[in-house]
Amino acid sequence: MAIIPQPRLFGWEEIEQLGDLERLRLVLENLPDEELMRDLERERKRGRDDYPVRAVWNSILAGIIYQHPSIESLRRELRRNGQLRQLCGFDPARGEKAVPPAWVYSRFLKKLMARQRLLEAIFNRLVEEMSERLPDFGQILAIDGKAIASFARGRKGEKGKEAKADGRRELDADWGQKTYRGEREDGSLWEKVIRWFGFKLHLVVDATYELPVAFSLTRASASEVKKAHKLLEQMATDLPGTMQKCQYFLADRGYDDGKLINKLWSEQGIKPVIDIRNMWRDGEETRLLTGWENLVYDYQGQVYCYCPQSGKRRPMAYGGFEKDRGALKYRCPARHYGINCAGIKQCRVKSAVRIRLEEEPRIFTPLARSSYAWKSIYKKRTAVERVNSRLDRVFGFEEHYIRGLKKMKLRCTLALLVMVVMALGRVKEKKGQNLRSLVKAA
Repeated sequence: MAIIPQPRLFGWEEIEQLGDLERLRLVLENLPDEELMRDLERERKRGRDDYPVRAVWNSILAGIIYQHPSIESLRRELRRNGQLRQLCGFDPARGEKAVPPAWVYSRFLKKLMARQRLLEAIFNRLVEEMSERLPDFGQILAIDGKAIASFARGRKGEKGKEAKADGRRELDADWGQKTYRGEREDGSLWEKVIRWFGFKLHLVVDATYELPVAFSLTRASASEVKKAHKLLEQMATDLPGTMQKCQYFLADRGYDDGKLINKLWSEQGIKPVIDIRNMWRDGEETRLLTGWENLVYDYQGQVYCYCPQSGKRRPMAYGGFEKDRGALKYRCPARHYGINCAGIKQCRVKSAVRIRLEEEPRIFTPLARSSYAWKSIYKKRTAVERVNSRLDRVFGFEEHYIRGLKKMKLRCTLALLVMVVMALGRVKEKKGQNLRSLVKAA
């Protein structure tokens, strides 16, 4: 019987089909922000309440959903759109006068920046709830670094003095660089270097549902590999339910690091699916397997055998991973494929050979690099690129007026928070129904 692939339980296409008011409703009804609101209201105490905390907070979320690049743009929309004002919670009797002035938003954003950890805790709570509601959420995770350019110039202070922060100049950003290399069909090599002044968002996403799972914002020059180590430790603490379900961790060759691979598999039992760089020098194409005279492997993990009589080289057939032995199994190609081999009787390989991961941990990983499964799963890494593109296209990171690391971190947190809560709200609306029959196959 032909196996019909099951559609995803949720697809971002559903969110894109909704109107802005419907998206805002999903966020306001499903965001667990009560603790944050009470904390902000306690700080206000008996002060004037001309502009209620909850209404201002809701309007900031609306600004993200409505793709407003600045507070002034949001305020113009609020003055124009009475329905939006009412949905945010502003007093309808006051009309346009209910819209807060710019200084109210400035103070409110500073208060939110002081509560960055609380906002991140809300984000983690949403991710864990998504993991509980979607059985396969978190099984395949992917990581990548996203360049966020600053459109300001870093200015120096007077000679001998450091520049002072004034909310306009950019003092936190620095220069980052990313190099892409490849080989053309004719064998020639190409290289592309991208440089930007600004920040870098280190983002882990669920590769099935294309939703953020964990993140960290740094200056542009920060190392992606080092940040990946910290993110894994952070996720093990903050997202135990999600990490317990994780089976594969995907990354491009920029994350090719022996310590990271070891941390994923040895410490957390997650199979690393990370592209590899050729670190072999002096034009070395293959290396001998330990203990063998006619078995070699290349830097991409493909294993070959040489016929003892003819000297002809053939790729060996991958036979799977034996977890209890910590070894990859490769079969004799002559016996597996039925190939005539003149030296089959003299060969020491009778049916199969086992290669322990310790042979070369970067090359021999639990999911063999030479297997079709590795190539198939690695293709899912593009999910993180689509999420990065969505941040630019839908959440306005291509053109922004944000200055400073704290402000940018807050803006990234709110955007990712909105992205997850919209998806969670969409999933909740289908509770008690046959989810698979309601969602189109992606």
